[in-house]
Amino acid sequence: MDFFEHQEVARRKSHVLLFYFFLAIAGIIAAIYGLVVLILTLSGQEIGETSGLAFWDPSILLITAGGTVSVVFLASSFKTLQLSGGGAVVALELGGRELDLNTTDYHERRLLNLVEEMAIASGVPVPSVYVMDTEDSINAFAAGKSPSDAVIGVTRGCMTLLTRDELQGVIAHEFSHILNGDMRLNLRLMGLVFGILFLSLIGEFILRNAFRGGSSSSKKDGAGLALVMLTGGLGLLLIGYIGAFFANLIKASVSRQREYLADASAVQFTRNPDGIAGALMKIGGLFAGSKVAHPMAKDASHLFFGSALDSMFATHPPLGERIRRILPRWEGTFGEVSLRPITDAPATQREPRRA
Repeated sequence: MDFFEHQEVARRKSHVLLFYFFLAIAGIIAAIYGLVVLILTLSGQEIGETSGLAFWDPSILLITAGGTVSVVFLASSFKTLQLSGGGAVVALELGGRELDLNTTDYHERRLLNLVEEMAIASGVPVPSVYVMDTEDSINAFAAGKSPSDAVIGVTRGCMTLLTRDELQGVIAHEFSHILNGDMRLNLRLMGLVFGILFLSLIGEFILRNAFRGGSSSSKKDGAGLALVMLTGGLGLLLIGYIGAFFANLIKASVSRQREYLADASAVQFTRNPDGIAGALMKIGGLFAGSKVAHPMAKDASHLFFGSALDSMFATHPPLGERIRRILPRWEGTFGEVSLRPITDAPATQREPRRA
């Protein structure tokens, strides 16, 4: 399979996974409808009089669907707005230092030249470049709402330990995220997950006030009100948490497919699979790998070139699988990576070891 086919497969799988998000919302609406019917039944209301079917009332379903979608949409919009500060804001929060365009440092100059070359080749504005000076691992990120306010960030290890071809592969990968709209997609997915989770926050609020509301009425009425509030609060709490759990799984799966797409696009941009594959192999051979120590890194894990999490919620595919998709001939060995900064041309000499 060539890189064009890999791109098409990744795009197709991304679209399928995004469709699952809509199915998840439909499932949440159905669950909340069931909860509303249960609450109305506990309150002595008759359900299904208009439809002739027990527990089925189209008007209640319509109200439930409208209310659920409105709450999720408003909460998602709030979170997306909160996260949508420009790329420079994200880079600074991750401890990045903006590179001076007039720098004479060899590695900084090389990085700036590669970013400028890639921007010209892809027809987008040249993004600002940031370096995370305290990070010795090999990693990079692209952040921003759109190509016009995007930034590229790299760790010091990425800037100094990679050859020019390897660094070009990493930069091409990040430009793919910019061109494919992945930054905007990530913002929307994070907002949608929060919107679903917000249902559980409403449930928590109802539970905290369940007995407070009941105490203001008569003993009998108060007990009935408390039961209704407990049922509603606990139901929303569970629906929100379970919905957010599956939404996070889908979001992580979407992110993994976008990483495959960015890897394939990097090969397309550079016409050199050895570049990005070499960078990934160095991550595997470096003790620090792609880990970023900054406390904000966990929240921004989906932005990075290399994986920051190793779980079912991992936003990146396994390292070996990424390499094999680029270089099917890879034998599964990493090399020991020298910590001496590269001054270019030959790759770091490495003794092979089994992954």
